[in-house]
Amino acid sequence: MVTALAVGAAVLGLLVGHGVNRAAVRFPWGAGAARGVAVRIPVVEAVTALLFVLAVLRFGRSWELPAFLFLAAVGVLLGVIDLQHRLLPNRVVGPAIAIGAALLVVAAAGEQDWPALVRAVLGAVALFAVFLVLALIAPSGLAMGDVKLAALLGLYLGWIGWNAVVIGGAAGFVVQAAAALVLLATRRIGLRGELPFGPAMLLGALLAIGWSDILLH
Repeated sequence: MVTALAVGAAVLGLLVGHGVNRAAVRFPWGAGAARGVAVRIPVVEAVTALLFVLAVLRFGRSWELPAFLFLAAVGVLLGVIDLQHRLLPNRVVGPAIAIGAALLVVAAAGEQDWPALVRAVLGAVALFAVFLVLALIAPSGLAMGDVKLAALLGLYLGWIGWNAVVIGGAAGFVVQAAAALVLLATRRIGLRGELPFGPAMLLGALLAIGWSDILLH
């Protein structure tokens, strides 16, 4: 059953990934938007399919699976846009928070796990508050898009547990530092080069979600 579900998730991920790729190239979604794809096929498609399969392996056939599949899709879209435009658009982050919350409400009702939903909401508020303070202290390091993305990720990390909120929130900074060191060592950026923080935040949350069974217990 899990194998069949994983295969189905892979196929769905390829289709969703292609849609994400086409949507990303049209950003900022005006009347004269570009056609084609943002990243050469099949990079985005393969990454999305892999994330969908990992979600199935992590959550199985559960009420929470659709919520995390949605996070995977919107996370890929945000990651591509941030890498190419250094921007996390409100038109994506805001609705993603609302849709993610609605999907987790369905999961809480299906699993009768209302404490997890309360924890998810508190996790979103907590990460939003922490990142807002950091952005106010060091506005050159964090933008408001990163702060809003923290709320989205906190929602999902909070669903899993408070340890996931802490580890997932902190992991983004570790990933960003590691990426900066690699790019400096390979001379892809200079000492004053800046990297978008959204992809690192997304990868940090992915690590916390994917490895939560091992790391958080």
